[in-house]
Amino acid sequence: MDMNWTGKRVLVTGGTGFVGSHLVKELVKRGAEVTTTNLLMEPKSYFKEQKLDEKVSVANVDITNWEAIHDLISKTAPEYIFHLAAQALVDVAYYNPLRTLHSNVMGTSNILESARVIPGVKAIVVASSDKAYGKMGKEKYFEDSPLRGDHPYEVSKSCTDLISYSYFKTYGVPVTTSRFGNIYGEGDLNFSRIIPGAIQSLIKKETLELRSDGKFVRDYLYVKDVVEGYLLLAENIDKAKGEAYNFGSKETLTVLQVLETLHYALDEKIDYKILNQAKNEIPYQSLNFNKVEKAFGWKPRFTINGTAEKMRVWYEDILS
Repeated sequence: MDMNWTGKRVLVTGGTGFVGSHLVKELVKRGAEVTTTNLLMEPKSYFKEQKLDEKVSVANVDITNWEAIHDLISKTAPEYIFHLAAQALVDVAYYNPLRTLHSNVMGTSNILESARVIPGVKAIVVASSDKAYGKMGKEKYFEDSPLRGDHPYEVSKSCTDLISYSYFKTYGVPVTTSRFGNIYGEGDLNFSRIIPGAIQSLIKKETLELRSDGKFVRDYLYVKDVVEGYLLLAENIDKAKGEAYNFGSKETLTVLQVLETLHYALDEKIDYKILNQAKNEIPYQSLNFNKVEKAFGWKPRFTINGTAEKMRVWYEDILS
C-alpha cells in the first residue's frame, strides 16, 4: 500500500530537470509540499509545460554552495529529500571534469552533511547511475559489484555512492542509493541522447548522427518507472537505508536496436549516420534488478514500443 504523501515536506534537488520534473509532478499529485532547487530552467521544459512552477516552491540554489543548501534545508525542514541534481552528461564530463566532480561529489556531500546536522529528515534517496560500476565487460551488474569508475563521470558516480554509504555507516543518516540505466521519456531535451535525438530527426526529417558505432548496449527505462522506484525507496526507508538498489530494464539494447524499435513503433524509418566518435563510453552496461524486485516488488512496466507515440506527440509540440 502506498504511503500517504499528503502534507509531507519534500525537497527535490534538480526538480526542474527531466526526471526531476516527473518526480515533482507525481509528488504534487499525491499531495506533498514540494520545494525544488533550480539553476537554469529551460523555457520549453516539462516543468514549465506542466505549470509545476505554480504548484511548488522553486529555490534558485546551487547544490555546490554549502551555505546556500544548508540554509535552504534549515528553512524548509524537509522530511524527505530526493537528490537528483547533478552534472549528468558523459561528454560534458570529458571536457569539463572539474565541474562534474564538484557538482556530483560536493553537491551530494552538502546534501548529506545538511541532513546530518539538521534534525527531522526521515529519508534521502540519492540518484546514482549504472556508470558508478565502471567497465565490467559483458556481465550484469549486481549491487555488490565493485564501484570502479575510471573516467570523470563514472568516478563522480562511484564517489556519490560511496559518500552516501559512508554517511549512513558513520552517522546513521537515512540514505539509500538508486542506480538506473538510460532513462527516456517526455521532457528529455538533451538531444544528444539516442531516443530524443532519433525522434527529433524524424520530426525535422534530418539524418541522425550517432556518436558511437551503434553497438553500445544499455538498459532503457521509461521515466515513470524511475519515479515509482524513487518513491518506493523513500516509502520503505527503514528497510532501504544504507542499501543501494539497481533499477534495470527488460530492454537491454544496442543503439541500433533502439532505432529499430522506434522504427517499428512509429512506422517510420530513421535515417542515421555512424560517426564513431564517442569518448569514454562504456561498451556494455546492464543492471540485475532482482534485489529491488524481491524487496519492494518493483519491476519496469513500460516499453519503448508502448511509449514511442506518446513521446513523438510531445516532441512534435515542443519542436514546432
